[in-house]
Amino acid sequence: MNSVYEKCPVLENDRFLLRFIEENDIEDLLSVYSDKNALPFFNSDNCDGDNFYYPTIERMKEAYDFWTYSYREKWFVRWSIIDKETNKAIGTIELFKRISDDETDGMGTLRLDVRSDYEKEESLKSILGLIVPDAYDLFDTDTILTKVPIYAIERMAAAESLGFTKRDIILFGDDGEAYTGYWTLKRT
Repeated sequence: MNSVYEKCPVLENDRFLLRFIEENDIEDLLSVYSDKNALPFFNSDNCDGDNFYYPTIERMKEAYDFWTYSYREKWFVRWSIIDKETNKAIGTIELFKRISDDETDGMGTLRLDVRSDYEKEESLKSILGLIVPDAYDLFDTDTILTKVPIYAIERMAAAESLGFTKRDIILFGDDGEAYTGYWTLKRT
C-alpha cells in the first residue's frame, strides 16, 4: 500500500465522501470552524493554543495553508468530509501516528470536527465507520485514539457503537501538559 503521505485515499459510503482538503473547501469549512456550537467538540489538545475557532475567511485560509504544509511535512493528514447530498464540506478528519514518551506512543490519533448540525450519533457513526477500518493500515497502528468530551453524548454513543472504549489514558503534550478524555479502539 502506498504511504498516505504519497497518495491520500478517497473513502466514501452512501452518505459521506472523505478526500484530502482542497482550497475550494475553505468557504464551506468556514461555516464549520466559525460555528460556536461546534467549537466545544473540537480536540485542540497539544495544538499550541489553537482552539480551531476561525471566524474569518482569512483565518480559515491560514488554517488550510497550515494543514497542507503539515501534510507535505508528513505531520498529519486532514480529510474534508463531504455530505454527498449537498456536495458541501461539513467538517474535517485529521489523523496521524502519535510519537510520544507516554502510553499513546504509536497510536493512530483521530480528530473529528463537524458542523454542530452534524454532531449527531448517526452522522458521527457513519463518518467514523468510514475511516476507522482503513486507519490502521494507513498509519501502521493497531490502536485508534480519539477524544470524546464527557458532555459529547451523541459522539459518545457513536464511539461506543463502533467499539471504542473510554480509557484512563493521559496524553502528554509537547509542553508537558496532561490531556484526558480519550477513547481507543484496537484492531480486531
